[in-house]
Amino acid sequence: MERWKSAIILAVLLIASSLLFPVSSLAQEVETEAKSAILVDANTGDVLFKKEADLTLPPASMTKMMTEYLVMEAIEEGEISWDTTTQISDYPYSISANPSFSGVGLTQNQDYTVRSLYEAMAINSDNATSIALAELIAGSEGEFVKMMNEKAAELGMEDYKFVNSTGLSNSDLGGNVPEGTSAEDTNLMSARAAATLAYHLVNDYPEALEISGTPTTEFDGQTIQNWNWMIPGMPGYLSDFGYEGVDGLKTGYTELAGNTFTGTVERDGQRLISVVMKTSSREQRFEETRKLFNYGFEQFEKQELFGSGYQMEDKETLPVTKGKEDQVAIETGEALSRMIKQGEEEAYSIEYKLKEEELTAPVEAGQQVGEATLVYEGEVPQENIVKENPHTVPVVAASAVEKSNWFMLTLGNIGSFFGNIFTGAVDMVKGWF
Repeated sequence: MERWKSAIILAVLLIASSLLFPVSSLAQEVETEAKSAILVDANTGDVLFKKEADLTLPPASMTKMMTEYLVMEAIEEGEISWDTTTQISDYPYSISANPSFSGVGLTQNQDYTVRSLYEAMAINSDNATSIALAELIAGSEGEFVKMMNEKAAELGMEDYKFVNSTGLSNSDLGGNVPEGTSAEDTNLMSARAAATLAYHLVNDYPEALEISGTPTTEFDGQTIQNWNWMIPGMPGYLSDFGYEGVDGLKTGYTELAGNTFTGTVERDGQRLISVVMKTSSREQRFEETRKLFNYGFEQFEKQELFGSGYQMEDKETLPVTKGKEDQVAIETGEALSRMIKQGEEEAYSIEYKLKEEELTAPVEAGQQVGEATLVYEGEVPQENIVKENPHTVPVVAASAVEKSNWFMLTLGNIGSFFGNIFTGAVDMVKGWF
């Protein structure tokens, strides 16, 4: 009997707690030991989690994501190709020969393709190949640094400073400090800035993921290995860090920066981008990233909130002048979707911004008449790392309205003319009394 009483009391408590604490407040949060971190929906740029995301820290080799972006852009614009060859100047050779910056080991008086240099940079995080590519594209690393900062501003990044193409501290470069920078300078980025850069890299140049997701490859007769241990298929014990769907993006380490990592993963068509900065070890940067990825996939789900053809209440139609019909139905031209946190499905509404309050015939079916924007009405303000609102779609005319013929327009004008005379006469009579 006592057992049944206990069960009943427990059931009552569970029901009461579900009423007092809605699902959204019960949804599990995530904690990370990284100094700074961010998790982003790679499809929209929506921020799903952040911890001191605007804190500016040295990014170490995550800097190379900008070098990768500019190489991809130069290829797209036809300035170079994957098969373009270059030789190694004294500066990158000195970096390659320095055991403190161990990499692939470059040789002078030898032709290297852009493809091979890029793979060594993106897979093995090689510093010398980054400098060689910078020199090839801009003539010097100093000019390339200017391009890096200009591109960062163009992409909408904030809280950043690029002083070289590699992520090393300038004090490590000896007499090769890029022009326009000082020996005391170091690259700086916030987690939000790194995520913004990663967002544009994976969306503008998805081919970058084919390379960054490669566990091992051959370079100049040797096997080089990826520093991103979360990629499935890594050799040996590194496979223990594997995470299904990871295909990028860039690790980093310097004594000043600590261990950093910008990761990206895709499952069932949903891609996430994470950044962790200032972790204590190589292992921890992946452990903290795993926490963020799990949180994203377990606590968020992409949902279509308002479908294509949705009509907003009290704004189903627009008036039309000079048409065979005096109004036309309006609707969303595309669906509005978002990654929704558990329990927040009802926290979204929609608002219209119409070009005009009245249309003039003819009106074409599908003609854009305004925009519809997704509005979040929950407790925690939502953020996005991209300039444009990703949750805005066209509002369109649902059907066509033909222009009325000249006879009907004339009758309408005559009726309007006499109507105005009648109204004026009535107003004048009212004035007499």
